[in-house]
Amino acid sequence: MTSHRALTTTLCLAIAFAAELLAGRAEGQCQNTKCGDVEIPYPFSTSLDKCAASAFEFDCNDTGNGVYKPFYGNVEVLSVSLQLGQVRVMNHISSSCYNLSSKDMHSDTWELNMTGTPFMLSDSNKFTVVGCRTQAYIADQDYVGKYMSGCVSVCRRGDVWKATNGTCSGIGCCQTAIPKGLDYYQTFFDDSSMNTSRIYNRTPCSYAVLMDSSNFTFSTTYLTTSEFNNTYDGRAPMVLDWAIRSANSCEEARKKMDSYVCKSTNSECFNSTNGPGYTCNCSKGYEGNPYLGGPNSCRDIDECQDSKTHHCYGECRNKPGGFDCNCPAGSKGNATIPDGCRKDFRLPLKARLAIGAVIYVLVGLFSFLGWEVIRHKRSIKKQALLRQTHEFFLQHGGQLLLEMMKVEGNVGFTLYERGEIETATSMTRPTMVLVAAELRRLALADEVQQCPQPPLVLEDLSFVEMGSTTSGVYSLEKKAVLSIEFAR
Repeated sequence: MTSHRALTTTLCLAIAFAAELLAGRAEGQCQNTKCGDVEIPYPFSTSLDKCAASAFEFDCNDTGNGVYKPFYGNVEVLSVSLQLGQVRVMNHISSSCYNLSSKDMHSDTWELNMTGTPFMLSDSNKFTVVGCRTQAYIADQDYVGKYMSGCVSVCRRGDVWKATNGTCSGIGCCQTAIPKGLDYYQTFFDDSSMNTSRIYNRTPCSYAVLMDSSNFTFSTTYLTTSEFNNTYDGRAPMVLDWAIRSANSCEEARKKMDSYVCKSTNSECFNSTNGPGYTCNCSKGYEGNPYLGGPNSCRDIDECQDSKTHHCYGECRNKPGGFDCNCPAGSKGNATIPDGCRKDFRLPLKARLAIGAVIYVLVGLFSFLGWEVIRHKRSIKKQALLRQTHEFFLQHGGQLLLEMMKVEGNVGFTLYERGEIETATSMTRPTMVLVAAELRRLALADEVQQCPQPPLVLEDLSFVEMGSTTSGVYSLEKKAVLSIEFAR
């Protein structure tokens, strides 16, 4: 049996690598780089750039004909994702084949050791076994490990035709999940009880590999040919989760800002979902590298320039960290969906304001006119009252009073109302009743004798600041003169 070990001891590093990721590196000379067709964003780099910490360095190797590819030890790197915190690599396939010469099973197995590196085996991978009489195992390190699992793939009586394309459920193909927290794995076969020695003419080999399950579709030809092993030159895609492992969490990392690597002002820290540590991501609405400061860090996304991802069927306006999508003027609705805006039959704001102003002016005008009408009616009523008062004055002794005034040399007089007499004098209501009775007597005598009777004069009555009013009482020098009308 041949066993291959991935990563030499030079890659089994102490976990304190992140002390090298200082602010000066992230904000200064360190930039994103490239090896062949693979983008390598900081905090990763190549050994030629000498920018990243050694645990994040890839070797950019010439694989022939001037084609360069990045490798981590002897594992080829396919891609690096800062947002997902993942690296896709090519993992070697273990095999167990019947040897016609030795009449025995020959196994070629593989183990991968990521201990002390930023990487963990992602649980998006599945341990995949292909074969018709195959039992394979996956385990962590011998003697110190705590994990071991396996998978059995069988074709009953070697009937390969019972396997189904696209189905990996135990007939010709088997898959099993792995837990989080693994940084080491090894594969081996149970050749003593399960081998292809009796069916080698139909399915000569069995295969086992830890691989990205999203990248695998079973084919029955994998049982009868070496297609599965040869598709990627004896390798299969696998996913590694990575994180900054110098701190167990974001909270712990922020306590040491000199080694905290989320440098962009528009970035956020996230605790690792696979093992201790943390990763950085650009805030929502931003894109770029959260591990860098300055112009190469997280930048605002102009969503209005990417209508395929950020749908807007109205008027799009970009803003920091997002965008506004509104229906055009004269319509309303949801502009983020097709035909989401409908014509708005309401008047525009300016028109509504103009109409409101006109209504306001009209209300004011009608209020003014209404007030003027009320004042005019009051004036007419007042004039009518004055004319009625004058008629009462003449009818109830006013003419006689005027003639007396002529005799007295046109001495002026003032008219007072009853209420003002009550207020300005000490005359009580009963007294005024007696005065009124006397006035009626005088009026009766005036009618019987057909001779004007002199008005009733109340001596020594004091009137204080009494203005001119209507009818009933007349003031002559220091005397109060009450006409017959006061008796009404």
